[in-house]
Amino acid sequence: LSPMSLDCIPGTGTYLRHGYIFASLAGYVLRKNEGEELPIISVVKETEAQLLPDVGAIVTCKVTSINPRFAKVHVLYVGSTPLKDNFRGTIRKEDVRATEKDKVEMYKSFRPGDIVLAKVISLGDVQSNYLLTTAENELGVVVAHNEAGIQMIPISWCEMQCPHTHVKEFRKVAPVQSEYLQA
Repeated sequence: LSPMSLDCIPGTGTYLRHGYIFASLAGYVLRKNEGEELPIISVVKETEAQLLPDVGAIVTCKVTSINPRFAKVHVLYVGSTPLKDNFRGTIRKEDVRATEKDKVEMYKSFRPGDIVLAKVISLGDVQSNYLLTTAENELGVVVAHNEAGIQMIPISWCEMQCPHTHVKEFRKVAPVQSEYLQA
């Protein structure tokens, strides 16, 4: 691979010889830092390669819980690729929108069960929580259901409406065309 043995530890699919880490199989190089002093370099076959959310990536996630300071989500997709493993994320109050951040109310932005488009802004902390933002016009809630389970329709950047009862609910809406919202 490269003379990285001074700053890395050989992992699965590799071996160390003469101060160099070599691949013992054909595949993809993974560099993991799991609380060790040094990152672990591994090589995995294509079928084992796991796409990981990276800073700047657009992700699709499902809101699992909210409180006045943040929303907790499960990251489901990176771009259009579904994830094999479960990744958790957090959208903080200050990362919901670009303007009037001090006036954001989490319950008027997201609800548990909402499907949200967000951008990764940080790889997060020890609990493997990714920090996410929806503070761009094209990011926010793309699918929301009311309490009766009926999928709502976006009617503005901050509201969705039930097509049956016409009851409106606040959300931080991503302006996605309705043909992409079929669940």
